Amino acid sequence: MVISGILDFSTLSKLDLQLAYYPPYHSKYNPVERTFGWLENHWNGSLLDTVESALFHAITLSFNGQNPVVKLVKKVYSNGVKLTEEAMAEVEKQINRLPELKKWFVEIFAKPGSQ
Repeated sequence: MVISGILDFSTLSKLDLQLAYYPPYHSKYNPVERTFGWLENHWNGSLLDTVESALFHAITLSFNGQNPVVKLVKKVYSNGVKLTEEAMAEVEKQINRLPELKKWFVEIFAKPGSQ
């Protein structure tokens, strides 16, 4: 049966965990959002109409005398792991979803007697 790594960690370490998630569209998930103000000033209205142009402007950005590490990621990431209904039912036994934050906050309980 497939159980996520965080559930395994909780059980092996005998720790109860609380996880708070940001919505998938949240700016925290987009690394450029953390530096967007500096990038916008650095680009100074330049037209970023090619990948090369965007990379050039990102690479030449400087903050406190340091340039960022810029890499073009070409990998296509999968959309996620899908569990069977039976596997998900086992996962649900080990977690508690807060009613008012059902999708964004969960408590994970270590399985008692596991080691």
